[in-house]
Amino acid sequence: MTAHLTMEQRQLARRLSAKGLSLREIGRQVGCSHEVVRAVVRRESKRPVRSDAWQPGPGRLSLADREEISLGLRAGESFAAIAVRLGKAVSTVSREVAGNGGRHDYRAWRAHQRARDSARRPKTPKLSCARLAGQVAFWLQQWWSPQQIASRLRIEHADDPMMQVSHETIYQALFVQGRGELRRELTRCLRSGRVKRRARRRPENTGQIRDMVMISERPPEADDRAVPGHWEGDLIIGQGCRSAVGTLVERTSRYVLLLHLPDGRDAAGVESAMRKAITTLPAQLQRSITWDQGKEMSRHAQFTIATGIQVYFCDPHKPWQRGSNENTNGLLRQYMPKGTNLFTHTAEDLARYAESLNNRPRKTLGYMTPSERLAELIAHTD
Repeated sequence: MTAHLTMEQRQLARRLSAKGLSLREIGRQVGCSHEVVRAVVRRESKRPVRSDAWQPGPGRLSLADREEISLGLRAGESFAAIAVRLGKAVSTVSREVAGNGGRHDYRAWRAHQRARDSARRPKTPKLSCARLAGQVAFWLQQWWSPQQIASRLRIEHADDPMMQVSHETIYQALFVQGRGELRRELTRCLRSGRVKRRARRRPENTGQIRDMVMISERPPEADDRAVPGHWEGDLIIGQGCRSAVGTLVERTSRYVLLLHLPDGRDAAGVESAMRKAITTLPAQLQRSITWDQGKEMSRHAQFTIATGIQVYFCDPHKPWQRGSNENTNGLLRQYMPKGTNLFTHTAEDLARYAESLNNRPRKTLGYMTPSERLAELIAHTD
C-alpha cells in the first residue's frame, strides 16, 4: 500500500504529522491518500525503501524549504516572513508559490517534483527550431539586443510558445554553447562585443563655462518626461580625442539626432551643428537641452539667443542626470566603436545610424520604437 512512496515522502509525512497536521492535510502535501499517510506514520516499513536520487543544487530550495513554505502559507504568513525564516529572498518564495498553484493550492511534494522535472538534462534546445533561430539571428544582425528580441517575440507571437525564447537562452546559445543554434560570429552584433560584461566608466570632460543655467532650474515637466521636446546632449569622442560626433536624445521618446562635426569638437562647430539639427524639428519639440559641463558648450548663450531654446547644465561628475543620453551613447558605440577615427563617418552614415537606432524597440518604451513613440507624441500635441 505504501510501497510507491519514496524515503523523502515518508520523512516529510512524519515531520508534518509531528507538527500537528491532519492526515488529509499531510496527504495533500505529500501527494497520496490519507490512508497511506496513516500507514506511514503509524509503523516503520520493514522492506527497503527507494530514495529520490535527485538533490537540488546549492542555493536552490530543498524539500525541507518547501515544507516550511507550505506550513507558513497554512499559517497565513506573508512571503516576507517565510523568506526571513528560510534565509531566502522574498522574490524566491513568491516565484515558488506563484509557479506551483498559489497560496491556496501550493503543495510541497508536488512543487519539489516539478523542480526536479525542470532540472532534468539534457533538454531539447529552444533554438533548435529553425524558424525561431532564423528570426533571432536576423534581429541580432540588425543589432537588436537579446532582451529586445525576446520581448518583441512575446508581442508578435503571443499565441505561439514555440516562437518565444528568453534573452538568457539567446546569450547561452551564443556564448556557452557556441555551436548549432546560433553562429558564434553573431556575438559581434551584441552591444558589448564581449563574452563577459565588465563595468566601464568614462570621466566627464568638464570645463569652465560662463553664465551656466543649472539642471536644478529645469522645469518640472522635463524631469517627469510628461511633455516632449526636452533633449539631452553629449559628444562621442573618437581616437586620440581628435574626432567627435554630437548626440541629442529626446527624453520622452528616446529619439536620437546625430550631429556631424567634420571640423572637430570646437564650440563654434558644435553650436552650429546643434542649431541646424534642432531647428528642423516641429516647434513642440524645441523646449530645452541638457548637457554636461564640457567646453564644447561655451557658446550656449549664442545658441539660446538664436533658437530660443534654453540650455541646462548637469552638476559636475553626475552623468546620470542625463541618463537617456548616456544609455544611447552606449548603443551608438555599436556603430562607432571606441578608439576609432570618427572623421570617417559621413553625414549620410550618421543619418543611417540614427534611423537604425530610432527603429529599434526599447524596453523603456514598452518595446515600441523611438520613431513610433515620437509620432504618437506629436499626434497628441497637435
